[in-house]
Amino acid sequence: MPGTVLLINPNTSAATTAMMHALARAALPPALALRSATAARGASMITSDAELATAVDEVLAIGMREAGDVGAIVVAAFGDPALAQLRARVAVPVVGIGEASMQEAAAGGRRFGVATTTPALADAIALAVARLGLAAQFSGTRIPADDPLRLAADPGLQDRLLGEAVRACIEADGAQAVVIGGGPLAQSAARLAGQFGVPVVSPVAAAMRRVAALLQAPVA
Repeated sequence: MPGTVLLINPNTSAATTAMMHALARAALPPALALRSATAARGASMITSDAELATAVDEVLAIGMREAGDVGAIVVAAFGDPALAQLRARVAVPVVGIGEASMQEAAAGGRRFGVATTTPALADAIALAVARLGLAAQFSGTRIPADDPLRLAADPGLQDRLLGEAVRACIEADGAQAVVIGGGPLAQSAARLAGQFGVPVVSPVAAAMRRVAALLQAPVA
């Protein structure tokens, strides 16, 4: 269906898929339908380069299987696994939540940072920034000194530590916008938005705004 967006969760957590689906639905214009799919194998939360690499085949398989029935595809992991490969193989627009959120944060020449919980992906984030040509605007990544899976199991602690990371991006690094770096962190992003004097960008919501623009769907 041309008016349907497919959200692919590259990790195996159905609960994370449901959470991202709800937040994506809220950010997507009513004129567009939304459906979601979850990776069948891999990590329940992607925290390393190896887990990100494992997600590539899953995203490709789901995207290529479903592309004929949707108008656009969103890859809902911050590392955008298989984004380039899928774009080369399907005829519909493919949006990555990492790419969309960083480009939105950098709009107008703003200096932007990333706050996330996965230290093993810090280098991958820096590489993604460079690939997008945004290195000159990037203030860096701030990551709490705690286990990402433990934080995921304690939303209150995750919010508090991510909030501290956002504040460090702004006050220590000079960021004029901050991306919350992770699909599974989308609820924290929603709760932190509006608490600071600069935009706090949710990757899932940013991707939906990009999709709406690509499909030229009117925003209610």
